[in-house]
Amino acid sequence: MIPNGVASDKKEKCPPPRTSSLTTGSSCSPLMKFSSYVLAIRPWSLSASLIPTFLGSALAYKLPGASTGFSPITLVLTLITVACVHGAGNVVNTYFDYIKGVDSRKSDDRILVDQLLSQDELVSLGAWLYAAGCLAFVLLATMSPAKMEHLALVYFGGLSSSFLYTGGIGLKYIALGDVLILIIFGPISVLFAFMAQTGYIEWNTMYYAIPLALSTEAILHSNNTRDLESDKQAGIVTLAILIGYTASHVLYAFLLFAPYVTFVVLACRYSFCFLLPVVTLPQAFQIEKSFRNPRTIQDVPKETASLNLYLGGLYIIACLLIDRLPYLQSV
Repeated sequence: MIPNGVASDKKEKCPPPRTSSLTTGSSCSPLMKFSSYVLAIRPWSLSASLIPTFLGSALAYKLPGASTGFSPITLVLTLITVACVHGAGNVVNTYFDYIKGVDSRKSDDRILVDQLLSQDELVSLGAWLYAAGCLAFVLLATMSPAKMEHLALVYFGGLSSSFLYTGGIGLKYIALGDVLILIIFGPISVLFAFMAQTGYIEWNTMYYAIPLALSTEAILHSNNTRDLESDKQAGIVTLAILIGYTASHVLYAFLLFAPYVTFVVLACRYSFCFLLPVVTLPQAFQIEKSFRNPRTIQDVPKETASLNLYLGGLYIIACLLIDRLPYLQSV
């Protein structure tokens, strides 16, 4: 989960509060207030969780004989559940980054820095999102053929992770955020969506999650590399800080291009449809070039998120076009 930029045009911002307390909030039009709430959720980053959810559902749809039992309602409830938890995690990230002094005047995340929302308003938004996610999960559990305890184990594991990323022990601040992102925004999201549709666990779905997990981790790593110096001054520890700029560039290049190697191997072994996501490769080269330039790295996290969206979407289409997907079997 990475910080979101906010336009600097003063006409688009709510005026600062009349009191010095950050918890008082600012007075502005309902439209401006609503816009601030939307910005706090960081909707542009939600593709990192929604794309794996679509992929898991697509894999369930492609199971032999499973397409007739595929439930669009279950898909919608799964998407709502995942989006609410991810959005709540983004809100928690904003709150604790501000509290711990990670966000500053130079930060992309302007929600609390510019007092677009008060701390109380942000906390309330996070609570409402978690509550909405739980409500959607309850409805999903009643619709899904999966056992309640199995779905709950994965769901509450993801919910806890979204909070612990910066809340509680704050895994992000002790260089464990990268591990969490690799697991949650890949295997867990794919497995949750697949299980919601089929009612059982298929561990082989994790193979399909690997390219998306690497691409999503590239978003986080580019953000942490860009903010390396400011994060170091704030006293937190990220993987980028531990390995330095040079190694961070090597790691980013691996995360960015490894999915394409996977697609080429799958295309050679199984179906040329897997080459469909490779059409985004020129964009990846351009982003990698921007990553190497200190003057253009500022926008790399959002550019990587955009690439993740297109690459993931084409990957899902490729899976839907293939008659019989490898590694999957019905039970």
